[in-house]
Amino acid sequence: MTQSLDPKDWTAFRTAAHDLLDQCIDQLANARNHPWRPVPEDVRANFALDGTAKGESATAKRLASEMLPYGTGNTHPRFFGWVHGTGLASGLMSEMVAATLNSNCGGRDHGMIYVERAVIDWTRKIMGFPETASGVLVTGTSQATVVSLAAARLRAIGPDVRTRGQQTRLTAYAGAGVHNATLKAIELLGIGSDNLRLIPQTPSGLDLDALRARISEDRANGATPFVIIGTAGSVDFGLFDDLNALADIAQDEGLWLHVDGAFGAWTRLADAPWRALSDGIDRADSIACDFHKWMYVPYDCGLCLIRDEADQRAAFAARPAYLAPQVDGLAGGDPWFCDYGIDLSRGNRALKVWTAIESYGAEGLGAAISDNCRAARHMGQLVSDTAHMALMSPVVSNLCVFTADTRLSPEAQSDVNSRIARELQVEGVAVFSTTSANGITCLRAAITNHRTRFEDVDVAFQAVVQKRG
Repeated sequence: MTQSLDPKDWTAFRTAAHDLLDQCIDQLANARNHPWRPVPEDVRANFALDGTAKGESATAKRLASEMLPYGTGNTHPRFFGWVHGTGLASGLMSEMVAATLNSNCGGRDHGMIYVERAVIDWTRKIMGFPETASGVLVTGTSQATVVSLAAARLRAIGPDVRTRGQQTRLTAYAGAGVHNATLKAIELLGIGSDNLRLIPQTPSGLDLDALRARISEDRANGATPFVIIGTAGSVDFGLFDDLNALADIAQDEGLWLHVDGAFGAWTRLADAPWRALSDGIDRADSIACDFHKWMYVPYDCGLCLIRDEADQRAAFAARPAYLAPQVDGLAGGDPWFCDYGIDLSRGNRALKVWTAIESYGAEGLGAAISDNCRAARHMGQLVSDTAHMALMSPVVSNLCVFTADTRLSPEAQSDVNSRIARELQVEGVAVFSTTSANGITCLRAAITNHRTRFEDVDVAFQAVVQKRG
């Protein structure tokens, strides 16, 4: 008989695991001592697997020596690149329990199903959605967008789309700066990227007159407009559409309103004036957002929240004989989350969110979000106060985008900004990413780090000033 894969010596395993846990806690406690660093060639080569058993204790030592030093660096307080979440100490505890339980959260009757329902219900209330709402935790906003638009499509053209496929030309509408996740979702659903209408942006968001005109034009040309996609926190500049205005148009035109709130939806927890940025989100038909960004929980965990549960179930529910529900027992616990999205086998994403909310509360999480906005505003003020630097977009929320030297040509500015970003990353000083504005590659700081303080902004900014020469 094949032997169990459990440890042969649980006492030795306990010692190795405790030692590894201590090192993980030490790394989180001293996060500012652990910036991103490139993986040396010999370490990379050592990752190769030969299939030989080394045992848990030896593996634990390698996890500490070869894995812990070489993460993305996003736990560091001067990591401002892209829109990365930064992890929580509570997440370390929840991930231990989640790994121990090893629950399949596709359905059935067990504790983690009720935890996920609690997380979704809490978020429903925060976003102002009614009790008719439903949701499902997913990998992130990219998957949540697919789920949301699939439900929107079914409402627009009927349930036959699941059996006969799409036989109607649908058109969708979003601002020109919409996240690429929307484009991917439109393509994956077979709607086609040519049918995603990118509407010009104004300083106050998507151009409403242009939106109405394009919807009318598409209808006149035989298309079926089906969804408006509003943005709560654009990926490039942290800008927000006027969600109430988009909700009015969606209501007038009979369209679904979806909100990409990957990080910006969480301004619902922030202080004034940032909370008002997402006003109107409660009128959406669906929201896609991430807990692993501005709610700081460990990767990965996104949420698709849909106003009317019937729309979500109609798009995804399917229960073959081998998934037949029972009145009680483990096969009970209806409804199952596999009826609300793409996945049948699902990891335990909810526990790390539940643990974060229990540990820090809405007030604590909201205070961290507000502090991130203050830090971005502080960086923006430093840019404005420094000769030959310029903001490339107003600092609206938690993003600051700027160019380091306006004395140069656009091409030379792009080169300098790119060099500064690269050198500061490699040196472990700070992580900026880049984006494009007015034909210039700019430095971009997205502050979604609860460890960031004004002093960190000052250090990173002074390093930019020194690097520009």
